[in-house]
Amino acid sequence: MQNWNPRLDGTNGSGGSALAGENSIADGGAYKFDQPVIHTIGFSDLRDVLDKGMADFIAMPTHVIFLCLIYPIVILISARIYAGYEVVWLAFPLLAGYTLIGPLVATGMYELSRRREQGLDISRAKAFHVLQRHATRSIGVLGALLMVIYFAWLWAAWIIYEKYFGTALPASITDFAFQVFTTPAGWSLITVGSAVGLGFAIVVLTLSVVSFPMLIARDVGVGTAIQTSIRAVIANPVTMMAWGLTVACALLIGSLPFFVGLAVVLPVLGHATWHLYRKVVEF
Repeated sequence: MQNWNPRLDGTNGSGGSALAGENSIADGGAYKFDQPVIHTIGFSDLRDVLDKGMADFIAMPTHVIFLCLIYPIVILISARIYAGYEVVWLAFPLLAGYTLIGPLVATGMYELSRRREQGLDISRAKAFHVLQRHATRSIGVLGALLMVIYFAWLWAAWIIYEKYFGTALPASITDFAFQVFTTPAGWSLITVGSAVGLGFAIVVLTLSVVSFPMLIARDVGVGTAIQTSIRAVIANPVTMMAWGLTVACALLIGSLPFFVGLAVVLPVLGHATWHLYRKVVEF
């Protein structure tokens, strides 16, 4: 693991920064500290953070299940509502889009991992302790940004659908599946939609891979957290893309048995993300 801390952090040579520093508009000008060191990591580190995430899950199963059952339930209810309103074409982008707000949903897991690491109380209620700390406002702002990206993805999905199928909505899920998998327009929809979705996923990964854990661990602003996350991805492009692919595959596997698997996958990934932050960022 190596250090990576060049001038790409946005400093002007005297400690100032357009995004994070003493006079940062995004941070409200209230945060003064040295830029963190960014470590470069490898694939073995990803395996290590997943192992640690699983260890946290085993140590705190009751708490994380309580938190993460909410997520599959929301997905199921949302999918049913959209199906009822004859917009079944939106089912996939709706479900896939939930991965864009996953970093926000996992906030409770970051807090539990932090507390376990420091030997603090890890009772279920402590997962929400973050709401009483300095990070509440910043987490809300960053979470709102992810929600904007999420709805932008749904809007983009509608535009792509309209381009290939027009404004006519499929009569049923069976009819929609037939159109998608047996027609050239359908395969174009899959190809373009997947490419655009990948773009959205990369943006979210870049902005948030270490942002939320950093907001919980340090008294910093949103701008500083986002900048640090961007620096982390720039320093570890291949490893971070591998991490994003790992998350996507794990969520897909967890979604297959009627989303029940997400009650295990989500907390493990959430805890692992905390340990990823601890490996990459050092103050």
